[in-house]
Amino acid sequence: MNSLSGRFLILTAIFVMLAEVMIFVPSIARFREDFLLSRLERAQIASLARLAGDVISPDLEDELLANAGVYNVVLRRDDARQLVLSSPLPSAIAATYDLRDVGAWVLMRDALSRLWHPGEEVVRVIGAPVRSAGMLIEVTMETKSLRMAMIDYGLRILVLSAVISIITAVMLFLAVRSFLVRPISQVVRSMKAYALAPEDARGVMVPHSSITELREAEETLALMQTQLTSALRQKERLAGLGSAVAKVSHDLRNILTTAQLFTDRLETSEDPMVKRMAPKLVNSISRAVNLCESTLAYGKAEEPAPRLSRFALLDIVTDVIDSERLSAGGADISFSEDVRAGFQLRADPEQLYRVIANLVRNARQAIVISDRPGEIAVQSSETEAAALIRISDTGPGLPPKAREHLFTPFQGGATKGGSGLGLTISVELVRGHGGTLELEHTGPSGTSFLITLPKGELPGGPPPKSEHP
Repeated sequence: MNSLSGRFLILTAIFVMLAEVMIFVPSIARFREDFLLSRLERAQIASLARLAGDVISPDLEDELLANAGVYNVVLRRDDARQLVLSSPLPSAIAATYDLRDVGAWVLMRDALSRLWHPGEEVVRVIGAPVRSAGMLIEVTMETKSLRMAMIDYGLRILVLSAVISIITAVMLFLAVRSFLVRPISQVVRSMKAYALAPEDARGVMVPHSSITELREAEETLALMQTQLTSALRQKERLAGLGSAVAKVSHDLRNILTTAQLFTDRLETSEDPMVKRMAPKLVNSISRAVNLCESTLAYGKAEEPAPRLSRFALLDIVTDVIDSERLSAGGADISFSEDVRAGFQLRADPEQLYRVIANLVRNARQAIVISDRPGEIAVQSSETEAAALIRISDTGPGLPPKAREHLFTPFQGGATKGGSGLGLTISVELVRGHGGTLELEHTGPSGTSFLITLPKGELPGGPPPKSEHP
C-alpha cells in the first residue's frame, strides 16, 4: 500500500466512509421522525372511533390501540385536554419527545441515543394533529419496535451505501490509475532508462501527456535531461582536453627548460642588442616554464596557492605591454601605463602577470578584429583597504554572448573562436588572492575590467608586515 494507487484507494475508502456517516445520521434521524409521526397519525385515526360514539367496548379500544401501536392517546381540543384511548402502561414514562418544533441537531442526537440504548422503555410523544384536528395530540408508546425499525432501516442504508461506495471507489481507482498513476509510472520508467545512459541523447524524455500539469513536468524533466546530457558531453571533452594539455605541457616544459639553458649563455654576449633583448627572452621562457608547471598542477587539482612576495607593479605591467606591443605587429594600437613607480603589491608576481596579460591580450585582439585604431591603458590606484588595477580599452565592447557567460569556460570567449579560459583562469587566480575581478563597463566606446586586491594577508597566512609602498 506504499504505491500511489494503493494510498489513493485507502483515502477513497476513508472519505467514502465519512460520506456514509454524513448521510446515515441525518437519514436515520429523518426515519425516526417519520416513524413517530406515523404513530401519531395512526393514533389520531384510532381516536376518531371513540369520538364518533360515546361508548366503545374494551376489546375494541384495545384493538384500536394495538393497531396504532400506542398505549394512550390524548387530544387537546377547544382548550380541553381529553384522554381518548387508554390502556395500562407496562412501566413509567422514561422520556418525552415534542415533535412540533424541533431542530435537526436534536433529532440526530435523539436518533443516535435510541440506537445505542438497547433497553425497552415507554416514552411520550407529542405532535400536532393532522389537518388541524385540534391543538395537540399526545401518545405513549414502547421503544422496542422503534429501535428495531431503525436498525433494519440503517442496515439497508449501509448495504446500499457500501455497494455504491465500492462501485465509486473502483471507478475512481481505475480513473486515477489511467489518468495519473500510469503517466507517472511512464515518467519514472523514462527517468530510470535515462539514468542507465545519461550521455545518450536518445534517452531524453519526449513529452506526450495530455494533462497540463504532467506535461509541464515532462517538459521540465526533458529540459533538465538535455542540459545534463550536454554538460556530461562537455565534461568528457574537457577531461580529454585536460589530459591532452597535461601531456603537451609536460613535453613543452622539457623543451623550454633546455631552451632556458641556452638563453643563459646569451646573457654573457657582448652584443648590445643581445644584451638588451636577452633578459626579456629569459623572462618569457621562464614564464612559459612556470605556465607549463601550473597547467600540470591544475590538471591534477586546481590552481596552486599564490606565493606572496612584495614587488613593483610597474615591472609586471611593463613586461606585459612590451610583449603585447610585439604581438600587435603593424596594428594601430597604442599602449599606456599609469602606474606609480614606487607602487608595490604583496601578491604572487607570476599569477598577477598572467591575469594582466590575459586582460591586455583580450583587449588587443578585440581592437585588431574591429579593424580600427585603439588604445589600451593599465592604471593603478589604492584605497585604505585594497589595491586597484584597471585595464581599459577603446575597442568595440563585448558581444552579448560573452557578457552572458563572461567567466564560463568555453562559453565566455570575447573573440570568435575564443575559449574563454583566460578570463576563467584570471578570476580563479584573483580569487586565490582574496580579491575580485569584475567587468566595470562595456559598450561601443570600450571595455574596462577592475582587479581589486586586499592589502591584508590571505586567511591563515602570517601577520602583515608594517611595510609601506
